[in-house]
Amino acid sequence: MQTNPTPPPYSSLVAVGDSFTEGMSDLLPDGSYRGWADLLAARMAARTPGFRYSNLAVRGKLIGQIVDEQVDVAAAMKADVVTLVGGLNDTLRPKCDMGRVKGLLAEAVERLAPSCEQLVLMRSPGRQGPVLERFRPRMEELFDWVEELAGRHGAVVVDLYGAPSLGDPRLWDVDRLHLTAEGHRRVAEAVWQTLGYEPEDTEWRVPLPATLPPGWATRRVADVRFARQHLLPWIGRRLTGRSSGDGRSGAHFSAELGKAFWVTPVDHTNPGSVTDWRRVGH
Repeated sequence: MQTNPTPPPYSSLVAVGDSFTEGMSDLLPDGSYRGWADLLAARMAARTPGFRYSNLAVRGKLIGQIVDEQVDVAAAMKADVVTLVGGLNDTLRPKCDMGRVKGLLAEAVERLAPSCEQLVLMRSPGRQGPVLERFRPRMEELFDWVEELAGRHGAVVVDLYGAPSLGDPRLWDVDRLHLTAEGHRRVAEAVWQTLGYEPEDTEWRVPLPATLPPGWATRRVADVRFARQHLLPWIGRRLTGRSSGDGRSGAHFSAELGKAFWVTPVDHTNPGSVTDWRRVGH
């Protein structure tokens, strides 16, 4: 991955997508999520006074919902950088129309690419395990399409799927669907480098040091916990047509006003947590 000698002076970032971009499961003490997009925004803000950021992503959203609820909002904000990650939730559904998913993703890219200086797409990370194997063909079809769309519209692609470190189950939360804080940190580093900034961690792709695998009893306890706390509720939502994102809006979208807003650090030399940034007008 090559970087520019002088990073581009990007002054704004809008993040579009689902739970991966919302930040689950990088949990903060106040119960909110941070995630790679917030980490990336803080890094960019430290480089650029007056930097603005807006995260519109909502957990559980399918690509059609992302197109309907987030894409036009993001395009209207005219950000320097827009990140778009979506479609993976669709591939995990038993009855997934890949033609429709790819068509909607193309629609999103066609709307967003002209609205920003740099559109960022991703090949999402995939946890090692039997569940991934079942859906791998759909995922790889989606990622091939992401590459094609990027070539057509001048977007860049962050290849997280091909990073050995991000397949390690130790970088995934107990729900087996979302990255830990360390996983999100590595994603932020990957996007940072793809945007042309000097690497802060040249080994983000490197696998974690080997450890002894947990014993049979420990694995069974973890499997039971996973099924009870995460798998069964997930199946229940699928059967009843509900989503974990029902009734939610993005972190920087005002449901009352029906529009998005920007946040910016009080002190760009010490941006701190995005949750402490001040709101500014759109």
